[in-house]
Amino acid sequence: MEDAVHEGGCFCGGVRYRTVGEPLSSDVCHCVSCRRASGAQSVAWLTFTLEGFSFVTGDPTPLRSSPGVTRTFCGTCGTSLTYQNDGDPDSIDVTTASLDRPETFPPTRHIWTEDRLAWVGVDEGLPQFHGSSSEDQEI
Repeated sequence: MEDAVHEGGCFCGGVRYRTVGEPLSSDVCHCVSCRRASGAQSVAWLTFTLEGFSFVTGDPTPLRSSPGVTRTFCGTCGTSLTYQNDGDPDSIDVTTASLDRPETFPPTRHIWTEDRLAWVGVDEGLPQFHGSSSEDQEI
């Protein structure tokens, strides 16, 4: 069986990407960094293996947003596209909403809820973590 191919890109179409395989995780992140980088109250992310990921059109602009973290966005329209942590060099996160078919991947958990804005609701049926799910126990 062939691995599924998922494609996405920015608002203006100048940057396009492709990833092969299913996501390793599907999170809604409430951290301050994601909120400020996106201008939204939270960001939905999908984690894929870096090996199956590639930019196929255009060159995104990298931003070293915090120690050990590089985000990319379209330098023309500003769409937030990816997140990479130096501590996990074999994976890459893509913004779920930048996929051509984001409805394919509903979130499975909320992370960094300690930073969640008080007026933002969460799906109470999903696991929630105060910090990163890899560092924290579910609440």
